[in-house]
Amino acid sequence: MKIIQLFILLLFQSICWSQKINNPNIIIIYTDDLGIGDLSCYGGTKIKTPAIDQLAAKGIKFTNAHSTSATCTPSRYALMTGKYPWKKKGTGVLPGDAALIIDTNQITLPKMLKNAGYKTGIVGKWHLGLGSQVEKDWNKRISPGPNEVGFEYSFIFPATADRVPTVFVENGTVVGLDSNDPIAVNYKNKIGNEPTGKENPELLKMKNSPEHGHDNTIVNGIGRIGFMSGGKTARWTDEEMPLTFLNQAKFFIEQHKDKPFFLYYALTEPHVPRMPSTVFKGKSGLGYRGDAILQIDWTVSQIQHHLKSLGIDKNTMIIFSSDNGPVLDDGYMDDAVTKLNGHTPSGIFRGGKYSVFEAGTRVPTILSWPEKIKGGTVSNALVCQMDLLSSLSNLVDSKIKSETELDSEIQLNAWIGNDLIGRSNLIVQGMQPNGIIVGKWKYISPNNGISISKLTNVELGNDLVPQLYDLISDPGEKNNLAKQLPEKTKELADLLDKKTKN
Repeated sequence: MKIIQLFILLLFQSICWSQKINNPNIIIIYTDDLGIGDLSCYGGTKIKTPAIDQLAAKGIKFTNAHSTSATCTPSRYALMTGKYPWKKKGTGVLPGDAALIIDTNQITLPKMLKNAGYKTGIVGKWHLGLGSQVEKDWNKRISPGPNEVGFEYSFIFPATADRVPTVFVENGTVVGLDSNDPIAVNYKNKIGNEPTGKENPELLKMKNSPEHGHDNTIVNGIGRIGFMSGGKTARWTDEEMPLTFLNQAKFFIEQHKDKPFFLYYALTEPHVPRMPSTVFKGKSGLGYRGDAILQIDWTVSQIQHHLKSLGIDKNTMIIFSSDNGPVLDDGYMDDAVTKLNGHTPSGIFRGGKYSVFEAGTRVPTILSWPEKIKGGTVSNALVCQMDLLSSLSNLVDSKIKSETELDSEIQLNAWIGNDLIGRSNLIVQGMQPNGIIVGKWKYISPNNGISISKLTNVELGNDLVPQLYDLISDPGEKNNLAKQLPEKTKELADLLDKKTKN
């Protein structure tokens, strides 16, 4: 009897181990400021993105997928934590010296997958803060950071490419740091004697608009936000930075090809300053922004080729998306506007980055998993990046029952194409959480903010009157139905009020 019991136990363990082995590798490729109209698979005609098109052909292309927010830090916070960012103070767009805004004790997407046996890594843009306070020593290991919220390996830059410090940080330590040339960072006052864009505009290889704040310390001929001194050998150049991230991403994949892994690959493109690698400059005919999108597409092709060469492409889930919608003029004179040439980054939608209109949060989103998902599917299900935490937890059977305050929903069936409805409602945040989508309806609460940003020329969705749109018949949000449908308007207004006050 004991022999039989032992055999059954070993058989059960073998089955469980086999199931774990069959969990897919998961890669999130997260672009920065990419619009739903920037890709040829979404109808873009002025630019061709064959690798991303191929990804869509092998998987599911979502037409109603959203980030929670129309700016980067809050969207990334929601992706990592499964929580609406506006519920936590300090989740707005962070400066480069901000402290970590994720509680290291809470569940996160990488922590959940790590608990399920995944090797976890992040390569690319972080922008969720580092350290326990603003004042930090950049010349020592900086903690807490990505490693303390669930990533076993991290190779990042701290904030955005237009903010100092312009350095790589690997597992909490600045890469290439010279102890004889220590780094100092200040976002209030100038430090050191290095030239700035304001004082030395003749040194700039890319002119900027001073009102955006890109006229502080010059690095690689480009004015940045914030002041920095030291760290000369540690500073990256914009042209080589994306290639460095790609090499690190490929190295992480190869290192963990024999085990389930999760890679959060956060690209910097096409966020400003747009300074693509030399081989892509001038290739799109749309200025450096278009060139940066071609570089994104090439990067996606490199990841796909790498997975195939390692024989793990079939059981690797790739989720491709963006943190928010597009913006053209965001502080640098890089021909994004003058060479637009009829290109429509927002597609048929209104607004863009910073906006509560659809183009602020409705972002290109593709999920490919060749072993399990039929290719060529198009889904209009309402899905949100915030739900990946709960949905992937359900997929890999990693329990997160203790997390009672998550806004993340289990929408796995929608993500893999078995449910074409998705969420019942979603609150969307422009510069504030003042929009809600319920089925085909979109409600935007009245406010006295400016209607069009003077800095970016983006329609922000602000108005003194309530707005109600039928997103099926009017995806461009041109026909405000609030006066015609007062009961529906009140219903959604009450729901938004209830949910944002809870």
